[in-house]
Amino acid sequence: MSSLPEVASDSDRRRSFLALAHQTVNTVVQHDRLPAEIPVHGVFAERRGVFVTLHVRGKLRGCIGVIEAREPLGEAIVRAAASASLHDPRFSRLRKEELSDLAIEISVLSVLSPICPEDVEIGKHGLYVASGRHRGLLLPQVAMEHRLDREKFLQETCLKAGLPRDAWRRTGDVILFGFTCEIYADNPAVYPV
Repeated sequence: MSSLPEVASDSDRRRSFLALAHQTVNTVVQHDRLPAEIPVHGVFAERRGVFVTLHVRGKLRGCIGVIEAREPLGEAIVRAAASASLHDPRFSRLRKEELSDLAIEISVLSVLSPICPEDVEIGKHGLYVASGRHRGLLLPQVAMEHRLDREKFLQETCLKAGLPRDAWRRTGDVILFGFTCEIYADNPAVYPV
């Protein structure tokens, strides 16, 4: 059992998800272990894809997640928060002295569905591109943060997958999926829920 409360409203959900993510980051950074108790009831039992994004003083410091829900959301949040803190290959491990300036954003994904390029809505859809062994995903807020139009968003997702920027135009061997996110952030004015 966890000491985190059962979650009823969006506000409660936001507070509980963020409390779990902060607890996880603090525990792995300070003690090099996962929290002893991981909630698995209520909304924490749902099976959804999730990404945890870390910012320190407004700068990206880590982002890791899972697309397919193979474990309950509580476990997925814990694993993503721990991995974003310690194992994002783009960054060094989060340091103890950074914890006081940490802001967390949790993106809970909808099911991925095939999408036509012309149906992609900036600010609404995230993108996942797959071709052979190449895979790339960008969350919906990435397009907003970087002021990308639809074509640029498609190009950047292809580049993230290690594909040529115009690979999204190749129907047949490149598959494009869209998804939406419920976003829970420490600063909802910057990242709307």
